[in-house]
Amino acid sequence: MAVRRSGAIAAMVVVVAVAMTACAPGPNELAGTGGSQDAGFWLGLWQGLICVITLIVSLFNDNVNVYEVHNNGAWYNCGFVLGILIMASGTGASGYRARS
Repeated sequence: MAVRRSGAIAAMVVVVAVAMTACAPGPNELAGTGGSQDAGFWLGLWQGLICVITLIVSLFNDNVNVYEVHNNGAWYNCGFVLGILIMASGTGASGYRARS
């Protein structure tokens, strides 16, 4: 029974990892600088949340970038950093509670 359970957990991890890689950002060939199609706060937030997955994918695929270069500046940067902070804060707190 334990083998079946661990196999199901491993399969679920693989499915989630594959689903998340489909969300990874790539180069935005169509967006110009200074236009309304530039990445803003919300896209920066999303890309900050998935930055670890994007980094892993970018190691094997040259067409994937971690950071969107066609962005609107400070708002994109704010969203990106906030997304990284949200993603990182969830992983650190669980390890601290387990040791206490």
